[in-house]
Amino acid sequence: MSARYRHRLVVATSNRGKLAELEELFAGMSIEVRPVAEVVVDPPHVVEDGSTLGDNAVKKARAVAHATMELTLADDSGLEVDALGGRPGVRSARFAHDRATDAENNAALLAALDALDAPSEGGFRARFRCVLALVDPFTGGGEARTVEGVCEGTITRTPRGAGGFGYDPIFVVAGTDKTMAELDEAEKNRVSHRGRAFAALRPMLERVLAERDEQVARVG
Repeated sequence: MSARYRHRLVVATSNRGKLAELEELFAGMSIEVRPVAEVVVDPPHVVEDGSTLGDNAVKKARAVAHATMELTLADDSGLEVDALGGRPGVRSARFAHDRATDAENNAALLAALDALDAPSEGGFRARFRCVLALVDPFTGGGEARTVEGVCEGTITRTPRGAGGFGYDPIFVVAGTDKTMAELDEAEKNRVSHRGRAFAALRPMLERVLAERDEQVARVG
């Protein structure tokens, strides 16, 4: 594809950590990744009141695609702890309170686990789950396409690592002795929930880009 027809993808997030991870995952593809705040002066405010991660991801993708009329990707991710019945789940970013910092959410999660009996083996089983929603106003009838990625692990009471964000410092990745925050970028992208969701998204996105290229060729 020529530089003239390089596609642009708008990411429906203000989370710098998520944006940085997605930019790294898209490296090597002929696509320009831009946060919504750089594309529209007044980005739409989306209330994330869905009952599932998928509901929220689709809602954000549709709102931003409608506002920008551009190819749009939205992410909603959460941490599910078995001993807490799957919480914090869809409320992961707001577990402590609606404007919680990462540190406050981590503290709230550990306090909730401290009230429970410790598991007989290992730590508290948990998983990160990510849903990516892709909306293109000009292909597929503008309908949302979704994929999901999961990373299994356990919760540690002792935060470790300086990388990542959110619950990464207290999430030990299954099959390793490292927290998500101790992984380098390449390691994280191979095993993380977002990396796995992106692996599922990539062939779908390539088909969308091919269809858009065909439309450009017909017009040109």
